[in-house]
Amino acid sequence: MTAAPQTTWPRPPAALTASRLGEPPNGARVTVAGLVILRQRPGTAKGVIFLTLEDETGVVNVIVWRKLYEAFRRAVIAGRLLRVTGRIQRENNVTHLIAERVEDISPMLDSLLAPANR
Repeated sequence: MTAAPQTTWPRPPAALTASRLGEPPNGARVTVAGLVILRQRPGTAKGVIFLTLEDETGVVNVIVWRKLYEAFRRAVIAGRLLRVTGRIQRENNVTHLIAERVEDISPMLDSLLAPANR
């Protein structure tokens, strides 16, 4: 029996699209980027923040632990467009990205409207 060829996906710092989040194995380190469509900080979550990012292909659920939030507070609170690097966590057919680094790339929003160079 031959092993299946390994699927390749963009490695950090290149961003992986939401539609390809199923390709890397559980625990793989990836980077995603997207518009922040939801921020949640439930009182019962002991300081954990849940972010939902959206790109052109779908949504990504991001978990930001309290200690990481303290390091990247400004980006987590104020960023409209974020790039997040972290580890994939899959449980019960749900995929999350456990954040290790959060970058506010909101200034790049204006470039989304610019025509592509050809």
